[in-house]
Amino acid sequence: MTDHNLEIPLLLDNLEAALRQKIHARHLDEPIMIGIHTGGVWVAEELHRRLHIQEPLGKLDISFYRDDFSQVGVNPKVRPSQLPVHIEGRNILLIDDVFYTGRTIRAALNEIFDYGRPSQVLLGVLIERDGRQIPLRPDCCGAIISLRAGQRIKLTGPEPLGIVLREIAERAA
Repeated sequence: MTDHNLEIPLLLDNLEAALRQKIHARHLDEPIMIGIHTGGVWVAEELHRRLHIQEPLGKLDISFYRDDFSQVGVNPKVRPSQLPVHIEGRNILLIDDVFYTGRTIRAALNEIFDYGRPSQVLLGVLIERDGRQIPLRPDCCGAIISLRAGQRIKLTGPEPLGIVLREIAERAA
């Protein structure tokens, strides 16, 4: 399925509706919401309000958990993660902006499990695009899109939230 209607309010509405349905279907009582820096936190802040989550919003910076850390080095904007004290046995709503290869989510799960073993993790993303490299997939998304080789999509924000679609020049061999 390809959906190129990428208006932020519609994407948020779609993601919120999908999350509500999955929360109900999976009986996720009193979930904790965690957003992945940076865009995922922006999306999570809005969903946290809309879904009336009682616990404070968790914020995850996966910089040190990335599998390409040795190649890219330390991001100068690394922030400490702010997670609830008790993850063990809790239901977690993990939120990110764009799901692409799956590597960010793998890193986020590694960090979460270092804090404890949650009961369930429900993954919600604003946009899922093609290009998976590892066997992970979101449970809920605002839109699913296909992009050509060399195209990238990025959430901008936080105020206002926006989407930028750009072409990346291929490197000469």
